[in-house]
Amino acid sequence: MDADVSESAGPPDDSDDSAADGSGSGAEAGTAPAPADGHRRRWLRWTALGASFFVLVAAGVGWWLYRKLDGNIRTDVSAAAELKAYERERPVSVVHDAENILLIGSDSRAGENRAYGRDDGGSQRSDTTILLHLAADRKSATAMSLPRDLMVDVPVCHTADGKATKKQFAQFNWAFELGGTACTVRTVEKLTGIRIDHHMVVDFNGFKDMVDAVDGVEVCLKKPVDDADAHLKLPAGRQTLDGEQALGYVRARKSIGNGSDTERMDRQQQFLGALVNKVQSNGVLLNPTRLYPVLDAATKALTTDPGLDSLKDLYELVRGMRDVPTDKVQFLTVPRQPYAANRNRDELVQPDADRLFKRLRGDDPVVVVPADQLRGGADRDQDGADRSRDENEKNSRKKNAPTGSPEASGPSPTPTYSGNNAAADLCEQ
Repeated sequence: MDADVSESAGPPDDSDDSAADGSGSGAEAGTAPAPADGHRRRWLRWTALGASFFVLVAAGVGWWLYRKLDGNIRTDVSAAAELKAYERERPVSVVHDAENILLIGSDSRAGENRAYGRDDGGSQRSDTTILLHLAADRKSATAMSLPRDLMVDVPVCHTADGKATKKQFAQFNWAFELGGTACTVRTVEKLTGIRIDHHMVVDFNGFKDMVDAVDGVEVCLKKPVDDADAHLKLPAGRQTLDGEQALGYVRARKSIGNGSDTERMDRQQQFLGALVNKVQSNGVLLNPTRLYPVLDAATKALTTDPGLDSLKDLYELVRGMRDVPTDKVQFLTVPRQPYAANRNRDELVQPDADRLFKRLRGDDPVVVVPADQLRGGADRDQDGADRSRDENEKNSRKKNAPTGSPEASGPSPTPTYSGNNAAADLCEQ
């Protein structure tokens, strides 16, 4: 029995030893990894972990930057409440997807802005007010300036402490001082019949930071400027202004040109056009490293209504304007003339002003050309009437023509106004 067991067990199998030391057929079948394969797998594992780590870090930084920019924007809650209370009195939009945004430059001297003048108890007025109309197809944008000295009907508004003001006929920038943004919005709506969809308020330092964020804006001066009040001293000719110089340039009044507010508004429009051109031509909107400083400066400068108080809302607005050709970004001033009772104030030129308001309400095209191209280059008086005499006479004949006559039914010409566009070179004007 023992012999049988011993014989059946037999001698040890050499193949078992070779499998044990990994040198036989087992290694060939892949039962144990080769050293090179093990290193490769460990390298791939660490690469994947490293990539995941950097993705998480980038996502975290991106989220932090988004939250920072989003948190920069201030919301004008009181204005929103005031406008809601007067909703029944406000105009109704008649064109779907067209947008009207009121841009207000505040002349508050509070805080860091006190360097530009005395702070009278924290009071402020709207130094610059522009109604920006974005066409429904987003193929054009028209920015209409409203003179701060324009005599208008200011409705009953409420002060910061809730007190009601009286309805009054006063200069336009009083509305901002009396009742803030909401009062300005309601005054513009009553004046124009245009529904204001959104509003933005920009202060002095915010404006400076935005100019610096795009590395300055180029302008052209016919004469040197030395204006202590505007903190401005510049030579004549083409030059790039930084933020501080740009602020003095758009605010200067007596030291540049004829000293009129009309000319100052023209200069502001030209500068804003140059700023838009700089942003688009240099690819700022498509370059994250250049876009972030601009967004940071812009969001810090803005106080908006609740509909524009997030980075997402502002991005949607900018994206809608990104493809507008610069020659279709137009600037003009509402037709105005010296006020009969006080030559230092302004009044609307009618019916030109109402025609302009109607075209903006209806999202109809507006043609803007430099002043010297109107009326064959003839001199224009200060009234800013933006239509040639021939065009006025043609419209009058059409209005008074018998119903059904060819003259009455003929197409109405697109009105032409004095202004400029963002593609214009200031040194060639």
